[in-house]
Amino acid sequence: MNTLTQLERARLRWRARRGLLENDLIITRFLDRYESELTNADVAALSRLFEMGDNDLLDVLLARAEPAGVYDTPDIRRLVAQMREL
Repeated sequence: MNTLTQLERARLRWRARRGLLENDLIITRFLDRYESELTNADVAALSRLFEMGDNDLLDVLLARAEPAGVYDTPDIRRLVAQMREL
C-alpha cells in the first residue's frame, strides 16, 4: 500500500471539489474516512471518476445509475460502493 504525500492529498481534495454540493459532501466524507488508506490505484480510479459530469456522478453516487463505459472498472466500482455506504 502506498501512502499519499501531503501534496498528493491536497491535489486529490482539490480535484474532488465539484459543482454540486451533494457530490462535495459525499466525496469529502469518503476522503475523510479513507484518504489515509488509498493506494496509487485508488487515486487513479478516483481521478478517472472525477472526470464524470456532476449530474452523472451524482446519479452514480446515489445508486440511480451504475458506472458505465470507461468508468466501469473494478477499482471504480469498489470506491463507489464505499462512498454509497457512508
